[in-house]
Amino acid sequence: MWDGWDKIPNGDRMHLIIAEKHIAAKRIANILSAGKLSQVRVNGVDTYQLQAEDGKKVFIGLSGHIVKLDFPRSYNNWQKVEAKELVDADIITVSTEARIVAALKKLGKEATRVTIATDYDREGELIGVEALDIIREINPDVHSDRVHYSAITPKEIIDAFENVSNIDFNLADAGHSRQVIDLVWGASLTRFISLAAGRLGKLFLSVGRVQSPTLALIVDKEREREAFEIKSYWELYAQLKDKKGNDFTVQHVNRRFWEKQEVDTLVSKLGKKAVISEVVTSTKKDKPPIPFNTTEFITAASSLGFTPASAMRVAEALYIQGFISYPRTDNTVYPATLDLRDMIEVFARGTFKEYAEKLLAKETLEPTRGKKETTDHPPIYPASLAKKSELNEQEWKIYELVVRRFFATFAEPAVWETIKAKFDISSEEFSATGARLVEAGWRWYYPYNAPEDRLLPALKEGDELTVREIEVQDKETQPPGRYGQGRLIRIMEELGLGTKATRHEIISKLYSRAYVHGNPLQPTKTAYAVVEALERYAPTISKPEMTSRLEADMDRIAEGQIPEEEVLQESREMLNSLFNDLEKNKDNITESLRAGLREDKVIGTCSKCGSVLMVMRSKKGSRFIGCQGYPECSFSLPLPRSGHVVVTDKLCEEHGLYHIRVIAEGKRPWNLGCPHCNFNEWQRSQQEKEEGTQEQNTVGNTPSDEQGKRTKKITDIKGIGKVTAEKLDNVGVSKVEDLVSRDAEELAKLTNISINKIREWQENIV
Repeated sequence: MWDGWDKIPNGDRMHLIIAEKHIAAKRIANILSAGKLSQVRVNGVDTYQLQAEDGKKVFIGLSGHIVKLDFPRSYNNWQKVEAKELVDADIITVSTEARIVAALKKLGKEATRVTIATDYDREGELIGVEALDIIREINPDVHSDRVHYSAITPKEIIDAFENVSNIDFNLADAGHSRQVIDLVWGASLTRFISLAAGRLGKLFLSVGRVQSPTLALIVDKEREREAFEIKSYWELYAQLKDKKGNDFTVQHVNRRFWEKQEVDTLVSKLGKKAVISEVVTSTKKDKPPIPFNTTEFITAASSLGFTPASAMRVAEALYIQGFISYPRTDNTVYPATLDLRDMIEVFARGTFKEYAEKLLAKETLEPTRGKKETTDHPPIYPASLAKKSELNEQEWKIYELVVRRFFATFAEPAVWETIKAKFDISSEEFSATGARLVEAGWRWYYPYNAPEDRLLPALKEGDELTVREIEVQDKETQPPGRYGQGRLIRIMEELGLGTKATRHEIISKLYSRAYVHGNPLQPTKTAYAVVEALERYAPTISKPEMTSRLEADMDRIAEGQIPEEEVLQESREMLNSLFNDLEKNKDNITESLRAGLREDKVIGTCSKCGSVLMVMRSKKGSRFIGCQGYPECSFSLPLPRSGHVVVTDKLCEEHGLYHIRVIAEGKRPWNLGCPHCNFNEWQRSQQEKEEGTQEQNTVGNTPSDEQGKRTKKITDIKGIGKVTAEKLDNVGVSKVEDLVSRDAEELAKLTNISINKIREWQENIV
């Protein structure tokens, strides 16, 4: 407790507690007040207030960062301000949550003490300091302190407020340096590359300090797959039958035969009898897993179908509700301060009662330990008992995963009984292996991705068996697999790319910017073009060493070893050196990018003239698939009005066109498929609607003849009269198909028609 607090009369005390989010502030307030709160709106922001014996307490939640870093407005014009100028440009702080900032200033003016109760990590510390800086603008002498907690539970919160500490300004500086570095690198390089490629507006090409080397990893993997030489090989199997009638399969010990003739020769000499030449039995122990840190958790959640971003989103929600501990942690060792037996006893009732009781019956609880041990937060653990009815389906899946993993870390190893047997068939050696789980151990608690038993009948050396069938399987070698999201996060961690808090966000950005699609991740032609240009003319950007070095420097800031300004200066020097190379090779970069980007627009071959079909834009901005044989050939197909169009490697057998996928930020990807098939289907649906309407009119229903034809003409759409139709025609929208394919926002700007009205028309048509 702050010593000066007691010197202030109770009536003059105002203790302001700042949490990272509104819901966290509400939960903390309820815990500390036993629910005896009043809800008061301050400048439109809900706060929770309590008149206690030691003065007034006010709880307020932020919305994460309530300010952001940016360049002055004079740097906004991409055409007039060179990208390199951003490297040494001034950086300003801009409010992003005006109401919260105003509320902080009003409350801060009254406050005699401010306690930062944001998440305890680099970002959380910075968020807290940002709020404190706003308060100190109008109350520079206010006392400030910090509370640390890893779960929003009564015990953790009460302990935290009884043991306040100082704000870690070094940690906040480390978070601030990351913001500055990422802004400067991202903005300057993105502007340079986008201008070089001629991709401006919504079509800009994003480049980032962490994003670009991560993208290079994905492209490198795809190159490895493309360079892979597929070879044919053959495997030889025999189906055997013992005297009890049990069937099982054995394989020739050579495993792979690279010459078909060799296999055929062997098959011709194999007889109908097999003799067991060797049987070896043994046991194998399968060690229990280590506690969850963020990377381990994301990897496990991916096997349940969660993307890293969705897994973290759900985990955050569970943390805020007090059901699990803080999900952003590198730690894989439970600290000694955790009462592990008490934590398990919480689950001695409810869904997990049977599992908890079995663990509690053990004399000692010795959890597994991972290699990473930190002091900020413990590994992810279940903080309280939840009922299935309290959570939605996704929340329950993640909660159960965390509970079961926690239990598994205290369990015994799983024990497998293994059998390896060899068989002689006409002097050729075959083999088979079997495995049976004899002691479930930790797998009883944590049944995810469990291997299945591979059972063999009872086997004894010297026994004869009947060869029922000989099978030769034709196979091909397969290229290395693409990175799944969970695997990619592990690789990023190993290479020092990003942090536990940012890696999943980086992957989400690659998707939203149409650099990758699918899972496992497949790079688009645009990704190839950007990575190849960077690797050739500015390789520093595409390699992990640079960003890993800066990450290490930021860690040193957090530890108080070096000042923030030293790292920022080093970053600027690195970036200036990089720009020297970029500017020297600007023409080559432009040529390389535009050639590569052109490939990403190719859909296939025109069925009418044989020319190339490509994604195009009209002079007025509408997007469509057009023929390069224009004007001789006018074949075209419509495209969705918004979202990134990604050309996949899947080919339509009927039309010879590549399938396309549409990616829009904040929405699920839309697999449109073959654009020709899709258009045909749309035409059929419109025809069916028209025929249905005409049939209704025939039997005397209300729609008029004109309404029955509303899909034919622009003016048949409700709300589009002659004047509006002329406005649309002036910007190239004369047909219903044109209206469907245009971007609503763009069309609104060009016509001064309400964007909501345009979207309503488009939705009704679709």
